[in-house]
Amino acid sequence: MKDGPTFREPWEAQAFALAVSLQDRGVFTRQEWATALGEEIKRAQAAGDPDTGETYYRHWLAALERLVAAKGLTDKQTLARTRDAWQRACARTPHGTPIELTPDDFGN
Repeated sequence: MKDGPTFREPWEAQAFALAVSLQDRGVFTRQEWATALGEEIKRAQAAGDPDTGETYYRHWLAALERLVAAKGLTDKQTLARTRDAWQRACARTPHGTPIELTPDDFGN
């Protein structure tokens, strides 16, 4: 049995729940998910990821983003725009305070 929390950060649990929910809704199959995640991990290892487990959910998120774009739920530009907005919101938010997106976060 593993000691400590399953998820290091709240976003990891949210990405996990989103992937499971999308599978349950039939957006993609378990096999499609396993293939996408495996490919993402291989890609990261080829780029030098030491595979210590600390980056696992980053691969999970990358695979999830790739699949939702491939399935037409969103596109890569929207994902990048939203990621940038979150980074801006995070940068202006004091530690320990909930991050809230505003329209300004989506600015150019």
